[in-house]
Amino acid sequence: MSKRDYYDVLGVNRDASEDDIKKAYRKLAMKYHPDRNPDSKEAEERFKEVKEAYEILSDAQKRSAYDQFGHAGVDPNAGARGGGAGFGDFADAFSDIFGDIFGGGRGGQGGRSNVYRGADLRYNLEITLEEAARGCERQIRIPSHENCDVCHGTGAKPGTQPKTCSTCGGHGQVRMSQGFFSIQQTCPTCHGSGKEISDPCVKCRGAGQVKTNKTLNVKIPAGVDEGDRIRLSGEGEPGQNGGPAGDLYVVTHIKPHAVFQRDGKDLHCEMPVSFATAALGGEVEIPTLDGVVKVKISPETQTGRVYRVRGKGIKAIRGNDYGDLMCHIVVETPVSLTERQKELLQEFEAISQGDSAKHNPRAKSFMDKLKDFFA
Repeated sequence: MSKRDYYDVLGVNRDASEDDIKKAYRKLAMKYHPDRNPDSKEAEERFKEVKEAYEILSDAQKRSAYDQFGHAGVDPNAGARGGGAGFGDFADAFSDIFGDIFGGGRGGQGGRSNVYRGADLRYNLEITLEEAARGCERQIRIPSHENCDVCHGTGAKPGTQPKTCSTCGGHGQVRMSQGFFSIQQTCPTCHGSGKEISDPCVKCRGAGQVKTNKTLNVKIPAGVDEGDRIRLSGEGEPGQNGGPAGDLYVVTHIKPHAVFQRDGKDLHCEMPVSFATAALGGEVEIPTLDGVVKVKISPETQTGRVYRVRGKGIKAIRGNDYGDLMCHIVVETPVSLTERQKELLQEFEAISQGDSAKHNPRAKSFMDKLKDFFA
């Protein structure tokens, strides 16, 4: 049976580029792959035909010979016996297809580069509420790696040099082939570096880097809150084989404060006032992060009332507006009373009971509710 034209098999023009040929092959190979067409002899034959066409047209020399002399100018079994450029390209494309079918893949040329970005690091930094409100600068000390000062990062003993890995030929990757499948994985000898070190440096033991600690200055902007992250670009783990370093993320944690509780930009605090001040009204001093301010307490103020002091909260991390300070009034019951104070309070209570509904409206309301409940 005469063979079909390889260009017709792949469905491409004779002036098709290498990428066009590879795309056409991938599409047809996925369509006729035996795993997708079990027990189909027709699909199996079509797959073999597509494979053979790609083996020839993906090799520049074989394609040139085919263009000049047709099928007579190429050995149809060269790709199957080979290990030359044609088979290599076929394996590359097929490994891509393997990834498309099973969810893996080399990720394009990135699988060959062996250049890896360093890992990101996290540092938990505890600061006070005052530091978070005003901003500050802190020094942190973190573990790090730096090039070995003995081998200058080569990993080899001074006077020697790393050699190209004999297993992968310096690529850092090896290809495992079985039947139609070709899987690329990290070289087990050099672990992806592409180099072998026969005489490693005694200080770094061939790693090329040594552990150390470094000190960094971290600027904390005013207004940071619990869990906010500050990114220090390039201060993470170093990359591999010339790859960029990762980043360091400083995560802020606010220490509990003795007076204030934070809610976004606002601050909250409890303000105890005396029984007399709450009843008669007056002026009390309230603490803020910037000092003390005076607040007028209205007569007959009850426990739980909130007084807002505008602009005495936390500055927004973006913008110039400030939150407010919320003062929660707590009426304080007097303690350690003298005999005279007790007499006065007893007299006061007796007078109040004369018109309890007027002087103690909340108590009256509560008692009315009880009566309705039990009724």
